Amino acid sequence: MFERHAPSPARYLRTHQAAQILGLSPRTLEKYRCHGSGPTFRKLGGRVVYLIDDLDAWATASACRSTSDPNYDEARSAGLDRR
Repeated sequence: MFERHAPSPARYLRTHQAAQILGLSPRTLEKYRCHGSGPTFRKLGGRVVYLIDDLDAWATASACRSTSDPNYDEARSAGLDRR
């Protein structure tokens, strides 16, 4: 007998899905891509996609306990144009 498996969660997320998970706007993720300060992404064909594990790793790397945390300034400046 043929068994149906439950659909697995999406391995790759498009920009709008990734932004929703992170609580950001899609435009913010686009800016982060241009500045090189956002989560790791991939280009598959003409589409930008993100792995959930990469989103988690990026968010974890930005974690701070307080505004005096040495990581705070770097996390705060993510996505800013550093000219």
